[in-house]
Order: sequence, then structure tokens, then C-alpha cells
Amino acid sequence: MKTGNVIQEKSYAFALKVVKLSRSLIEEKKEFILSRQLLKSGTAIGALVEEAIGGQTPKDFFAKMTIAYKEARETKYWLRLLCDTDFIEFFESQELITEVDELLKIIGNLKTKKKKIENDE
Repeated sequence: MKTGNVIQEKSYAFALKVVKLSRSLIEEKKEFILSRQLLKSGTAIGALVEEAIGGQTPKDFFAKMTIAYKEARETKYWLRLLCDTDFIEFFESQELITEVDELLKIIGNLKTKKKKIENDE
């Protein structure tokens, strides 16, 4: 993986944590539905970032990053729900929510840059 790309590195590291949490929820708590939703949205963020980086046009890049932003918001929802239904501990959810909030800020800043680029054209 290319180094120095903050969003690429953070989204991949986050996906690893989501995979481990999902596995734990399935094996230890026998929770299959919410954990699958979390797994899908939490790993989609990094996959969409990778697609955006490989995008052929700026429009393609920003379209993928917009979807990554939506997936990050969905992931935050599942983390909150898993915490509030006592499937994961508060401290565990807060650590991951903090990380997903960081991803949202980074992606949100990119969306702001898109608006600036569009206004400059």
C-alpha cells in the first residue's frame, strides 16, 4: 500500500478493527445481523477510498469519496446501536466512533475542496 496517504491508511486500519470486532461479535455474542451490517459499511469506507484514488477523473474521485462519507456515517450508526444494545462496551464503541469521526472530517474536507474546484471552473 502506498504510504503517506492519510485517508488511505486510516480507512484501512479502521477496516481491520471492524473485521476483528465483527468476528468477535459473531463468535462470542452470536450476533449475526448487526455485525454483518457493521462489517459491510465499515470495510466499504476503505474500499471506496481505494476506488477514488484509482478514479479516472476528478468527478469519479469525488463521487466515490461521497459514497465513502455515507458509509462512514452508516458505520457510526451501527456502532452506536451495538453499544446501546449492549453488544459492545461503551469504551470500545467510543474508540471506533472517534476513528470514524476522524474519517468523516477528512472526507468532509475533501468534499469542501470539490466545491472550491467547481467554483473555480
